[in-house]
Amino acid sequence: MPAAPPTFEQLKVFITVVEEGGFSAAARRLNRRQSVISYTISNLEDQLGGVPLFDRTTRRPTLTDAGRAVLANARTIAAGMDQLCARINGLQSGLEAEIALVVDVMMPMQLLVGSLADFHANFPAVGLRLHVETLGGVATRVLDGTCTIGISGPLFYAVDGLEQCCIGSTSLIPVAAPSHPLAQSVDAIPSTMARKHTQLVLADRSRLSEGRDFAVLAADTWRVSDLSVKHALLLAGVGWGNMPAAAVDDDIRAGRLVPLPLAEWRKRPYPLYAVHRAQKVPGPAACWLIKRISQEAALIQS
Repeated sequence: MPAAPPTFEQLKVFITVVEEGGFSAAARRLNRRQSVISYTISNLEDQLGGVPLFDRTTRRPTLTDAGRAVLANARTIAAGMDQLCARINGLQSGLEAEIALVVDVMMPMQLLVGSLADFHANFPAVGLRLHVETLGGVATRVLDGTCTIGISGPLFYAVDGLEQCCIGSTSLIPVAAPSHPLAQSVDAIPSTMARKHTQLVLADRSRLSEGRDFAVLAADTWRVSDLSVKHALLLAGVGWGNMPAAAVDDDIRAGRLVPLPLAEWRKRPYPLYAVHRAQKVPGPAACWLIKRISQEAALIQS
C-alpha cells in the first residue's frame, strides 16, 4: 500500500520525464538538476508501494506496465489541475464560474451548437447548464433566477424586470405528411380549409403567456410540450403544424414532409430575443455568448 498519496509536483516531474524521453531532458525543461529529478521519481515509486515506473536497464528509461497505468491517471490529474487554475484565474478577473442558459425550442440547432462550441473553446473554465423551453418558459426561467440568460422566441408583451433585445430570427414553415389531405393541394390553401384539420401546436407551460397562441389557425388542436414529439406526429400524418425550417429541411428533401402553401402564411419569421433580468447584468462570458449567438443568427439569415 502507498505510504502517502503522491504530490502534484511528483506527478508533474513524472509526466515531464515521459514527455522528454529521459531524466536529463526533463531536468533541462524544469530547470533542475538531474539528481533532483531522479530523487523525485524514486520517492514517487516508494510512495506507490515500491512499484517501478521505469525500466532503467535500457539506455533511455522506458515505462513499465505499471508506469503506463499510472501515466494515464497522472495526466488526468494534471489536466484537472490546469482547469482548476484556469477557473481560479477567471474568477479573480470577474469571469463567471458557470452560466445557466435557456433557449427557445424553435432555435435552430446549428446556431446553438456552433455558438456553444465556440464558447467552450474560448471559456473552457466556465461551466454551462442548458435548458430548453417554449414561448414564455424562457422568460420564466430567467425571471425566477434558474437561468442567467435566455434566447426567447416572440415576446408579445412587456415583462416587468426583464431586459430584452432582438438578435435575429429563424423561420417557421407549415408542413404535413404527404398522405395528409392538405398536402394534396397544389394551389394556395385558404385558412378556412386549414381550420378544418387538426393542427399540432406546442404547449406553453409558463403562466407569462398562458392563453396566448402563436400562429394557430385551426379550431381543433393537439397540444404537445415537446418539439420532437410534434415532429414524430407530423411524420405519422397526425395533423399539420409549423416547424422550424432548419428542423424539417431534410424531411422535405426526402419527401417525408410536404410544405403547405397556406394562402395567408408561408414561411414566417420567428424573432429571437436575448433576455436577462434587469437587475442582474450578465457577466463577461454571458455577454460574449449572447454576441456570438447574434452573429450566428445573422449568418443564418444572410
